[in-house]
Amino acid sequence: MTTVGAGKFTYTYIQDWAKLPAGQSFGTVSAIATDSQDRVYAFQRAEPPVLVFDRDGNFLSSWGNGNFVDPHGLFIKDDIVYVTDREGSTAMRYTLDGKPLQIIGTLGEFSDTGCEVTGAVCPRSAGPFNYITEMVPHPSGDLYISDGYRNARVHRFTKDGTLVSSWGEPGKGGPNEFHLPHSLIVGQDGRIYLCDRENSRIQVFSAEGEYITMWTDMQRPLDISQDKEGNFVISERVREDGGPAQMSVLDGEGKVLARWPSRSAHGSWVDAHGDIYLALTAEKSIDKYVRQG
Repeated sequence: MTTVGAGKFTYTYIQDWAKLPAGQSFGTVSAIATDSQDRVYAFQRAEPPVLVFDRDGNFLSSWGNGNFVDPHGLFIKDDIVYVTDREGSTAMRYTLDGKPLQIIGTLGEFSDTGCEVTGAVCPRSAGPFNYITEMVPHPSGDLYISDGYRNARVHRFTKDGTLVSSWGEPGKGGPNEFHLPHSLIVGQDGRIYLCDRENSRIQVFSAEGEYITMWTDMQRPLDISQDKEGNFVISERVREDGGPAQMSVLDGEGKVLARWPSRSAHGSWVDAHGDIYLALTAEKSIDKYVRQG
């Protein structure tokens, strides 16, 4: 087997790790996460949209048929599943077995950003939502949503779905300017870490949306997660010049601890064991890196 990484961040690579029942195949796999029992949940743009596997990649169950227009982000915290429907422009919470708990937004209603080309720098920011990307919870109970392919905002909601505030403007320049805010996470320090994808940087904010810093040693970050040691795992898109996609492990200050070329992972996740899962769009599969260091 192939080994990647360096030092304590060395991994054994398992290509096409997840196994579906005979006769079934993956759609475009957009996002991935694990629960408290190390089960792996993949969010795909096909029916059924949510697939569940054990730690060895064996298929366990599925759910969500008919519930999503365009699956995008998936995050699990305290065994609650947080998902976003990009083209539906809605954010939802589910139980682990697919029972709906909450929906934020109205299916098919879009805020007025003036954007006509998905993924372009939009003419202006607006309220929720226009091609939403990801939702994550804060220990306070608040919810943070990146918004996204036709907007340039982060929205903060109360747990019951009341909008508290929004921040971000379209642009390619300094702090608080976004070009495709694609994913975000609430760090162990309570800060908001945002993948400002097409600006090739992570922007860091306080829980109130105040800019703190940015990390720029990366290429088009797609997804971000954090291990129990406080390090961040980031999947990064193919470079604009055609260079390969890559995975990066960064410390809490944004310093690169390990980096290696990978298949193009739209979504990624580090589990309680330090193992990394990749949700693959082009290859329509799931890869895994088993930590050895």
